[in-house]
Amino acid sequence: MNLDDQANRRQPSRWRVRRILGHFRRSKDGTAAIEFGLLAFPFFLLIFATIEAFIAFAGEQLLENAVDTMSRQVRTGQITFGLGRSTDLTADQFRTKFCGEISLMITCAATEDPDNQKLYLDVRQFASFAAIPNYIPKTSNDQFSDLDPTGFAYSPGGPKTINIVRAYYRWEVTTDLVRPFITNIRKDGEMPRDYLMVATAAFRNENYP
Repeated sequence: MNLDDQANRRQPSRWRVRRILGHFRRSKDGTAAIEFGLLAFPFFLLIFATIEAFIAFAGEQLLENAVDTMSRQVRTGQITFGLGRSTDLTADQFRTKFCGEISLMITCAATEDPDNQKLYLDVRQFASFAAIPNYIPKTSNDQFSDLDPTGFAYSPGGPKTINIVRAYYRWEVTTDLVRPFITNIRKDGEMPRDYLMVATAAFRNENYP
């Protein structure tokens, strides 16, 4: 077989290879799957972040409503402390009543392990509105430092006194992908896992009898 015959036999094979390659380049089969694979991660990250943020926002609104409700009862004398009345509540009784206000969405117990506490309540009277703290007490200046509850107390005043009702709740972020972006508190030596909800009401009690 001469060289011309060999060249002629190779030409159809080359043509078929080129045809296959050209068909492969023009084919769009699987494009949707590839595009979905590239976009799936940021898409689901956005979805999970939206759901997580929505639930946390709803929980925070529930916490604020509970603070408003309990504050109104303290302000009007429906809840008192140390006055020798039937409306007097201890710290534990106040906490139990508060838990009843948020139990729809937020896990709350009358008593909690101090090392794994979720809900913190601070109910106190002050000499003036200027004396009320306007910051969140933290253990350090670090961005994710832990809450410092050492100054919290339960000692609401009587008629015409100035009081605050403040609630703090550790909302645990359940979605691993979005946890680094919305957490704002952590225990010492641990990775950030909680979103700290805060609700505060400052008021002067009515001059109830």
